Amino acid sequence: MNTEHFEKLSNMYLSSKVNTQIFDTTECNIEHKKATITLTVAEKYFHALGAIHGSVYFKLLDDAAFFAVNSIVEDVFILTTSFTTNIVRPVSTGKITAIGKVRFVSRNLFIAESSMINEAGKEIAFGTGHFAKSKITLSEEIGYKL
Repeated sequence: MNTEHFEKLSNMYLSSKVNTQIFDTTECNIEHKKATITLTVAEKYFHALGAIHGSVYFKLLDDAAFFAVNSIVEDVFILTTSFTTNIVRPVSTGKITAIGKVRFVSRNLFIAESSMINEAGKEIAFGTGHFAKSKITLSEEIGYKL
């Protein structure tokens, strides 16, 4: 397993503008066919009823599944082609963690699933996505660096 690849992917994720300017994502751990991403819930993620907006669930679930797939693709950036999100319960405090795992691999298609849990370990959402290779090389220009 290429731990340097995993570290470069994590750095790319944490340094992306969406994670430095919009989200406060601080933890991203990537392993072979698996990625774990944690976010501390904050009011800026809330909808009118005082719980995190569905877009936050989607983002973390998609990100975890995406990076689980990119953990096994070392030359190019992966693209999400579809993603289904299922929200089980609302969250308004604590840390939430999305765990993505690769389920299927072929030459042109990758399928990954992810589950999101709250601090008590209860599942709050889950999702499944389809991913494909892009023609964009993993490079320092896109943040793929140590």
